Amino acid sequence: MDRKAFIKKGILGTGMFVASGVTASVIKNDIDELKALDPIPQSTIGFNHLPTTASKIMENIVLHKAETRGHANHGWLDSHHTFSFANYYNPDRMHFGVLRVLNDDVVSGGMGFGTHPHDNMEIISIPLEGDLEHKDSMGNVAVIKNGDIQVMSAGTGIQHSEKNKSQAKQVKFLQIWVFPNKKNVTPRYDQLTLVAKDRHNKLQQILSPNADDEGVWIHQDAWFHLGTLDKGNAQKYTLKKKGNGVYAFVINGNITIEGQNLASRDGLGIWNQDEINLTAMSNAEILLMEVPMTV
Repeated sequence: MDRKAFIKKGILGTGMFVASGVTASVIKNDIDELKALDPIPQSTIGFNHLPTTASKIMENIVLHKAETRGHANHGWLDSHHTFSFANYYNPDRMHFGVLRVLNDDVVSGGMGFGTHPHDNMEIISIPLEGDLEHKDSMGNVAVIKNGDIQVMSAGTGIQHSEKNKSQAKQVKFLQIWVFPNKKNVTPRYDQLTLVAKDRHNKLQQILSPNADDEGVWIHQDAWFHLGTLDKGNAQKYTLKKKGNGVYAFVINGNITIEGQNLASRDGLGIWNQDEINLTAMSNAEILLMEVPMTV
């Protein structure tokens, strides 16, 4: 899909608003939000596709260094995009399998995303710092903070807003979108406070396809894990489902994965492997996202 088709499909077409907690007003802004792409063909492998100087693709590994991500600073919102999003378009970086969006967002005090719609997408938020207030058309009003995970199945359609609850402090969070394996489901919302000690020098499951399993759940054969690792700690991750890949995102620190040295905010996608090995080269925090590579 070229940029013209990208825009025509509506990926740049949905208006959003920013709410100012200071003025209690709603201000229109120039941020546009993704709509769902065309269905991914069954044969599509989602590591995106052609080597570039910015995306180092090896036989079964793609490396995205932090400085190669898309970047948009709107004043109240400073956002880095691992994959194409809003005004950032890179045909080599559209998705990794069903992992469609990985945004690293910083929102100024009192500001946020005004009410806007979603449908047929699994939306996960992981706060890294500060308090993020959520409101939606299902009547949910909640605050998430570091140590929490939030999930929304947009399904047949939902409207929501996200706002920095503090007037003085920034809020930092990861915004992640995953294509669902079932469309037009009943919208749902959930959040969970994670136990920090369960990820110290181990990989803590925070998301799965199973409502009875650890963490939150989504409509997709995906598993997410967080690890807070001391320098020198080594972990082996065994994939849950054949045909899946793993996208690793280093939140902080330095980690080696399958011989690749990663620093803070670097990303690495791996496929056609049953397990991956990683070692913390400093105190580090990492997010592993196992996802199907085809739809």
